[in-house]
Amino acid sequence: MDRVEQPLKLHVIPYLSDGHMIPLCDIAILFASRGHQVTIITTPSNVKTFQKSLPSHLHQYLHIHTIPFPSQEVGLPEGVENLSGIPDMDKLSRYTQAMTLLQPLIEEVVEHDPPDCIVADFMYPWVEELANKLRIPRLAFTCFSLFAICAMKSVMASSIHGGSGSFLIQGLPHPIRLNATPPMTLREGNMKEILDIQLKSHGLIVNNFSELDGEEYTEYYEKTINHKAWHIGPAYLIRKTAQEKAERGQGSTVSVHECMSWLNSKRDNSVLYISFGTISYLPNKQLYEIASALEACGHEFIWVVPEKKGKEDESEEEKENWLPKGFEERCIGKNKKGLLVKGWAPQLLILEHSAICAFLTHCGWNSIVEAAAAGVPMITWPVHGEQFYNEKLVTQVRGIGVEVGATEWSILGIFDRESVVRRESIEKAVRRLLDGGDEAKKIKQRAREFGDKAKRAAQEGGSSHRNLTALIEDLKRLRDNKF
Repeated sequence: MDRVEQPLKLHVIPYLSDGHMIPLCDIAILFASRGHQVTIITTPSNVKTFQKSLPSHLHQYLHIHTIPFPSQEVGLPEGVENLSGIPDMDKLSRYTQAMTLLQPLIEEVVEHDPPDCIVADFMYPWVEELANKLRIPRLAFTCFSLFAICAMKSVMASSIHGGSGSFLIQGLPHPIRLNATPPMTLREGNMKEILDIQLKSHGLIVNNFSELDGEEYTEYYEKTINHKAWHIGPAYLIRKTAQEKAERGQGSTVSVHECMSWLNSKRDNSVLYISFGTISYLPNKQLYEIASALEACGHEFIWVVPEKKGKEDESEEEKENWLPKGFEERCIGKNKKGLLVKGWAPQLLILEHSAICAFLTHCGWNSIVEAAAAGVPMITWPVHGEQFYNEKLVTQVRGIGVEVGATEWSILGIFDRESVVRRESIEKAVRRLLDGGDEAKKIKQRAREFGDKAKRAAQEGGSSHRNLTALIEDLKRLRDNKF
């Protein structure tokens, strides 16, 4: 066989956090669906997430290589191998140490059987040196939007002297005013170094469709930042069946049947979906305000609350004291206005259900791209990391959401929060989008249009489909030019 026709061999190295692992698993499936050999390198506890998510008909193309996680060496409980299971700063420090210890183990796997390309999370900047050593290309994966990266790079190039109020980003295709000044740790130090090393890679894989980021930000990234990017998402659209979507990620704490049955009993476009992701732990007083606002609005809702609601040293009574008295009796149940999910929920199936009318979100990129692909408008409430940038893409640039008005910008979602978004602000944002009016109609229409664009992008001949084809051909040329 002519070497050009031979499949590529790729090693995929996900960062051990659900928000990073799940989309990169989808991307691995995209490559495998084109007949290329993909090996995912991960640890024992995380294997379960991948195994149930990999389609059986692609088993000859998708492989998992397991390396041991150094739990004992760093003092983490056995089985805690994912950022989603880290509740506090002490364990975060141990987790970070463990990730450092994984480096030589991963390098050994890759060097023993070198691939044609390494697809690695950008949180592993050391992969750049490994790829150079093996003379193979490295593709950087980031679970950010390209818009957010452009904004971050622009902010890093700015001179910021203190301040905690709103902040105007200069030099982007749109004048973007953030609700808060980016924290110093997101402007300097480790994050800046990681992004700088990312720019040395062969290119960036973006889990988005180019129509949502927009041509203007793709051009800004490639010409102003001088780096190549391929939009190949929303990658989750490779999952066609309800079962494939339900099995993506962790197991749901509410049965899919129960969740879908509850939604099936509701009118079209009547239910608000609320979720802050897997690592944004809001304090009890904030959860109380959300519950109070939901009851005041009177709209039907599905509310997902992470299992770790309080600190480990809180009593059971304190951990449960986060709802207004009688809230569950009045609002939660089969024939009530609300469904409360404590833990993981089948988000893809929820967002695609006809009963869903809007999504109150923390603006994590996976949630945004999933909502956009489902044509669901958003109420934005950023919490940490790059989420304040993502908010502006949704509300200011694309006009498919409204803001709740959050201004406290944390580094990580496990940090304690000083301020509380009051129930009045939450209720106002919900009513603004759900109670009708010309503005709401226009936002919902634009959201539906982006949902159509996302689906067309992923189909054969669509922008993301073409970008993946171009990327594969590029990698083949690089491989064959070595021989």
